[in-house]
Amino acid sequence: MSSITEPGGNARSPSFFSKQATIAQPGFSRWMVPPAALAVHLCIGQAYAFSVFNGPLTKVIGISQSAPDDWSLTTLGWIFSLAIVFLGLSAAFAGKWLEKVGPRRTMFTAACCFGGGFIVSAIGVWAHQIVLLYLGYGVIGGIGLGLGYVSPVSTLIRWFPDRRGMATGMAIMGFGGGAMIAAPLSVALMNHFKSATSIGVAETFVVLGIAYFISMSIGALAIRIPPADWKPAGWTPPVETKQKMITQSHVHIDQALKTPQFYLIWLVLFLNVTAGIGILGQASVMIQESFKNTVSAAAAAGFVGLLSLFNMGGRFVWASASDYVGRKNTYYIFFALGAVLYWLVPTFASTGNIALFVLCYCVILSMYGGGFSTVPAYLADMFGTAFVGGIHGRLLTAWAAAGVAGPVLVNYIRAYQVANGVAKADAYTMTVHIMTVLLVIGFICNLLVKHVHDKHHMTEAQLAAGN
Repeated sequence: MSSITEPGGNARSPSFFSKQATIAQPGFSRWMVPPAALAVHLCIGQAYAFSVFNGPLTKVIGISQSAPDDWSLTTLGWIFSLAIVFLGLSAAFAGKWLEKVGPRRTMFTAACCFGGGFIVSAIGVWAHQIVLLYLGYGVIGGIGLGLGYVSPVSTLIRWFPDRRGMATGMAIMGFGGGAMIAAPLSVALMNHFKSATSIGVAETFVVLGIAYFISMSIGALAIRIPPADWKPAGWTPPVETKQKMITQSHVHIDQALKTPQFYLIWLVLFLNVTAGIGILGQASVMIQESFKNTVSAAAAAGFVGLLSLFNMGGRFVWASASDYVGRKNTYYIFFALGAVLYWLVPTFASTGNIALFVLCYCVILSMYGGGFSTVPAYLADMFGTAFVGGIHGRLLTAWAAAGVAGPVLVNYIRAYQVANGVAKADAYTMTVHIMTVLLVIGFICNLLVKHVHDKHHMTEAQLAAGN
């Protein structure tokens, strides 16, 4: 391993957490990197399962039932909202730092924040101070979510220039599947720790905090970055053409914000996520109201689980497919097929065709997940790989915005229609038609994405200097 020369001319070895210390040695297998990324993403995917704590947290004092001084669901709802906000903010503002210090330090920082957030939250439960839960899971944990989400992505893209979509799909699939592990594990732990004087949440937070810290730290220790100019054996970079829109040049993270392509892809992600996230949050209620007296609460729960499976699977399948059909064409499919399916959903609901209703939403949610996993490779194709982690982080503000817009569209439009006499079974018709229009707009935004102008590309000297 090469040394670092200090200003006085003295040489010293790079620190264990430095970017230079993570450069892979000859013989390192790139297939060791996806498990390291999954060790992080499977942990932070717990965020999608946080709702399992909401009910128990309303009974911290009363134990068997809510007491007057217990927290309400509306008060607790801000914990998850804060976590998503700080996920977006940390991913956006720490992107430049990530590219400077490398994935190991960033992933270990994510482990400290996400695991530490659970510990602070546990203290908040014991002290019954909601502000500590906001600070712990919402702010500190949210920062861990953002850093943990983006840090492995740019590394995977650099190791798999021949399969960018598949590589990012593997990791981001872990984020979608993390909740499937976290939900039953959290319930089992709460039941284990529950007693006459404790609902078991604080103890569960401590166990999860320690477990997630260990798992994410293992991922941070295992991560490696490829040497400069490394490429897979036998692979030849594709010829750069404006038609294929796969560049071999690189755009600086700050310069990317000056291109129309960044904002068009921002809208592409925003509109794709908006069309899915609102439905995901209301899936159980929606199918029961659309098929009144036909779909039970248990069956609705099964529907939600099925959507989660398609959300997770779509992250890998669609991103992998994009390696063959192209990123832009993949989003064309998302928007065109999604618009058709949304338009058909009310018809299937009114005719009582549950099977086709469920199938439509399963495909829609697979494309929702696929949108998350395909966009990092889309950015690498457009802006190069030198700063793709930071650019991806800033683009994730689209996720934060969609996290507000999607539920607002679904919830408030439904409430407005019901208040004006529309039957609950028909209250989602206007909403899905609005989603159809949003997807058509997304199709147009994707159509407008062109090759990044050469004036934005970094020179060899700038690339060598890293600025």
